[in-house]
Amino acid sequence: MYTFSSKLKTLSYILMALGILGIGYGFYSAPKDIQEVEKLLAAESHGEHGGSKHEASASATHHGDAVSHTELAVDDKVEASHAEAPVGVDAADSIKEVQVLPLSDLTKGREKAHVMTAEEEHTEHLTHVLHQLQNKPWSAFYVACIFFMLISLGVLAFYAIQQVAQAGWSPVLFRVMQGITAYLPVGSVIFFLFLLLSGLHINHLFIWMDPEVVATDKLIANKAGYLNFPFWIVRAAIFLVGWNLYRYYSRKNCLAQDDANDNLFYKKNFKLSALFLVFFIVTESIMSWDWIMSIDPHWFSTLFGWYVLSSFLVSAVTTIAIVTLYLKSKGALEHVNTSHIHDLAKFMFGFSVFWTYLWFCQYMLIWYANIPEEVTYYVTRIDVYNLPFFGAVVMNFVFPLLILINTDFKRISWVLVMAGVVILVGHYLDFFIMIMPGTVGDRWFIGISEIASILFFLGLFIFVVFTAMTKVPLLPKRNPFIEESKHFHY
Repeated sequence: MYTFSSKLKTLSYILMALGILGIGYGFYSAPKDIQEVEKLLAAESHGEHGGSKHEASASATHHGDAVSHTELAVDDKVEASHAEAPVGVDAADSIKEVQVLPLSDLTKGREKAHVMTAEEEHTEHLTHVLHQLQNKPWSAFYVACIFFMLISLGVLAFYAIQQVAQAGWSPVLFRVMQGITAYLPVGSVIFFLFLLLSGLHINHLFIWMDPEVVATDKLIANKAGYLNFPFWIVRAAIFLVGWNLYRYYSRKNCLAQDDANDNLFYKKNFKLSALFLVFFIVTESIMSWDWIMSIDPHWFSTLFGWYVLSSFLVSAVTTIAIVTLYLKSKGALEHVNTSHIHDLAKFMFGFSVFWTYLWFCQYMLIWYANIPEEVTYYVTRIDVYNLPFFGAVVMNFVFPLLILINTDFKRISWVLVMAGVVILVGHYLDFFIMIMPGTVGDRWFIGISEIASILFFLGLFIFVVFTAMTKVPLLPKRNPFIEESKHFHY
């Protein structure tokens, strides 16, 4: 039986404590009203932090600059024209209406109305920035929460694949996989509570939940039959309950097989795993639309479900490898050899290439088509999030390619741990740039909220996973392929 190291347990407590303090500070330091936002924007307009064009324009408008207001109004109309341009219409054609608008209405005989419009626009802008800054700690928590939960889900899917494939190499790792999936129930509860808070309008991560937005946005209104809170939260409950039911019964059957005299429980697991994989592949796609893509409700990609799957699947296999190497270093998993580690490294490499393939396909097709409502997704990320956007590509493809393509490196523990840490950080960034642009816009930076959220969920993940591993033996006794797995060499 494995014993949870007191040092590792203490580390998990420290990480959770630091995480809670940092998360609390993130919420405490977020601006509470538009007056605080106005002071922040005023400081930025004076060059203390740097501001965007719209922020500078809005600041000037507030002080009575009519010319700046006109420029800002035209800019906003041009952007709206781009966003609403129909498929196949050239961007230049889409702004012709803006170019021929009579500007006399803005300057002649409308002075009083103009000032009121400027004030309203400025207040609306401040409110928008306030929501972005208030979203920042929520978004940081959400990214870390969904990232760690999907890692455990990815391990569960990988485990089910091994069951259905009747793989002979992996049974010695089944209890490691089951230990990692022990986080899924805990992560699911926290995640579901977060979704409930979003539905109660405690945060503004999902703009389609705002009735005022739905009333004024035809595109979002047309999706209201699908994107509405009751249907959305019911789908979430079905997904989470379904995944956790499979996790519970597959583990129960696996443990029962240890004391059985035949392979009945193994056969039950085989059938159950096959059914789960069908359920998983459908719910995973819908989950990615509901929980990530709907944050940008004007944008869509038919490849998105596969893209999200590839991201958390490579993170899952990487986590299995790191946890296995740690347990091996502590004297556990005596039957795990370099061939098992080599196979895990091959999966890390293969899924990294698979992720890159989907990343390129999605990017290339949208870039080539150049449809305004689609390309905006990447314009925002390249212009505003260029460092994490391209950094994720380097960490998730270039680095694994250069390191893991070497056969010898796949068998060296410290190389795999180093590569695994880089891959996990890279895929955290991948989720970061999927979620943050739609919730905080250009108000992003990796600060206390982001780091604290990672620390909290990492500490919780370590505590739950390694506690679960102390409950049962780390070697399945009567799996039909256990002897083959023990002597796996090539």
